[in-house]
Amino acid sequence: MNTYHMGTKCVQGGYTPGNGEPRQVPIIQSTTFKYNTSEDMGKLFDLEASGYFYTRLQNPTNDHVAAKIAAMEGGTAAMLTSSGQAANFFAMFNICEAGDHIVASSSIYGGTFNLISVTMKKMGIDATFVSPDATEEELNAAFQPNTKLMFGETIANPALTVLDIEKFAKAAHAHGVPLIVDNTFATPINCRPFEWGADIVTHSTTKYMDGHAACVGGAIIDSGNFDWNKYADKFPGLTTPDETYHGLVYTERFGKGAYITKATAQMMRDLGSIPSPQNSFLLNLGLETLHLRVPRHCENALAAAKYLKNHEKVAWVNCPSMEGDQYYDLAQKYMPNGTCGVITFGIKGGREAAVRMMDNLKMIAIVTHVADARSCVLHPASHTHRQMNEQELLEAGVQPDLIRFSVGIENIEDIIADLEQALACV
Repeated sequence: MNTYHMGTKCVQGGYTPGNGEPRQVPIIQSTTFKYNTSEDMGKLFDLEASGYFYTRLQNPTNDHVAAKIAAMEGGTAAMLTSSGQAANFFAMFNICEAGDHIVASSSIYGGTFNLISVTMKKMGIDATFVSPDATEEELNAAFQPNTKLMFGETIANPALTVLDIEKFAKAAHAHGVPLIVDNTFATPINCRPFEWGADIVTHSTTKYMDGHAACVGGAIIDSGNFDWNKYADKFPGLTTPDETYHGLVYTERFGKGAYITKATAQMMRDLGSIPSPQNSFLLNLGLETLHLRVPRHCENALAAAKYLKNHEKVAWVNCPSMEGDQYYDLAQKYMPNGTCGVITFGIKGGREAAVRMMDNLKMIAIVTHVADARSCVLHPASHTHRQMNEQELLEAGVQPDLIRFSVGIENIEDIIADLEQALACV
């Protein structure tokens, strides 16, 4: 499948039916799996054999869809989780523990910022947040001897800053740690972070991958490129015996599959944030059209951004694909075919005017969600990022008047007409 083009991977990756088997990925809606002997099952519990015994750890439906996403990103292995938040937590906690440290971009989704700065801090894991625009010297200064990873978003939600993946990867690798990149907004259609030096990629599959606001989910993909053994002292969870599995050493037993195997065998075993097979089935349906939908999202978003930029009542517009945007050059480097369908803008008159405009939209809906087929808006400072204080909002690139506009795949003339009539009410 690696030799096929992206569109083919979207449609047929991850699952190849045999003779007389279903063409569609089957839904294995079962918690448990039968074995003929106690020894057969025992080998599964000891990780000596591959197979399924309990869906909290693995399920065939989930694994087929995870394999498709791995193929799309160019990774060696992947796993699905019950949400994007679970994916980011598992991806980090798989190699962190109490006493460790994380370096993360400050311009990330508010929920992820809170996960790192509050919840993981309670677990004894500290973090230093750096500007996505930081110099190499500033990035290097953020690392500590106990730093275990670096984290950023390809396109930040909702600030729309574009991560300089090569620069961040260089800094991470100089300090012997992996770079984890949340690629939710760009999707592998527009950017494959592994090609630019990232080591692990995460997704909220709830967004473009599902594309229809039908199911919450997440994914973790490992490139297989980071040499855990080279920095064995930093990552004892992967390079030293796991006594819960009779002293098994993940890097010795599973090679390039060590990271994902550990995440499955430990994280899923103990925390259990598995997606239901039904949700994975729905996700797969979304993936089959991802390569068709994403270009339309990007086309519509750019057209909407250009319309808003020229409107007398609009104060500012952010769209990395639009010439003149602060991140246009970086976007052209990493995502020359388009960035995403999300843009941000502010209304003259500030927050009050923004609320009035949003309340007068007819087709475009006010919802918490983002990045699906239907156009929608949100005021992050009041909703998704409301847990942040003013300083944190500004550091995350979220102005008080910022409207996040997720441009759908409807007819662009209808989208602009709705914007026009709503702006007339301001």
